[in-house]
Amino acid sequence: MPSFQVSKILVIGGTGAQGLPIVREFVKDRRYKVRVLTRDPNSRRAKELAELPGVELFQGTFASEDDLTRGFTGCDGAFVNIDGFNCGEKSELFWGIRAYEIAISVGLKFYVWGNLDYGLKKADWDPKYRCGHYDGKGRVGGNGEVAHVALSDCGVYVRWLFDNTSRANRMDLEVAIAHMSYSEIAAAFEKVTGRPARYVDVPFDEYFKGFSGRESFMSVLKNPHMPLTSKLRFGFGFSTKQPSSYNADPADPATLSFETNFTGFWNLWRASKDNKGVMRRNYELLDEIHPNRIKSAEEWFRKEAEKGDLWTRVNNMAPILKWSEDGAKGTI
Repeated sequence: MPSFQVSKILVIGGTGAQGLPIVREFVKDRRYKVRVLTRDPNSRRAKELAELPGVELFQGTFASEDDLTRGFTGCDGAFVNIDGFNCGEKSELFWGIRAYEIAISVGLKFYVWGNLDYGLKKADWDPKYRCGHYDGKGRVGGNGEVAHVALSDCGVYVRWLFDNTSRANRMDLEVAIAHMSYSEIAAAFEKVTGRPARYVDVPFDEYFKGFSGRESFMSVLKNPHMPLTSKLRFGFGFSTKQPSSYNADPADPATLSFETNFTGFWNLWRASKDNKGVMRRNYELLDEIHPNRIKSAEEWFRKEAEKGDLWTRVNNMAPILKWSEDGAKGTI
């Protein structure tokens, strides 16, 4: 495979939960310059990135051919992670393909698509595993166990792809901490914090009823970090029948509800115990790429505890996903 020397990277999704550590990893030693596409250059996260050496902000949206063309022009690499919870499955499929076409047309050398498992395909097309925010990305690029990802490790993995373009070319790098049950996660939390914790597996109907109760509403209302628009959306009047993506058309029969989308997501991981089911990871490869990666729930909790008392932080947690912080007001 040919080797590509990349110097300037357009990042789409740079202000998101994964994007922030990825941008920081790109510029930490000034090897790469980064252009971050953002709808709002005055947002807290955008301003935070703009202070980093080698980072420039580019105002625009992934859902504009003109913005994509101007954004890619002058760059030789790209990391593209479209927010499926913003645009929905159908729009992500179109713009995921269109972004790649435009990148090729302006002469990009190396392109990385921020992917997720194509769960429906991996599950042999069984509809109970359909999950829009997984399949929307995947098409472009019992008790189970979930392969959660440490956000702090995401930057290392993406940086490795750009540092090793010859080997990474055509690679679908699927990352994770480990396959771990939620009982294991609860036990690790209790061990690190000293606070009792347990995982209770409840039927889907019972789980979804919890989103409409008074307790759920009050917890949303009391969150000091959540903007009013988010409180109104996810507090009073929230229904799990609403679209899983806040800009998706509720009248479109292809739009998945929060309830249907989450059910497919949970079924995928419930069928993935011991890294032998639907969703699998190559942990030997991940160890090779990132020998110091986080490898267990307990290790992740201990690293987080180094930042301050974990119990206090959990009960006063700021939004991690960007749509939670900006009140789901981002347009396409």
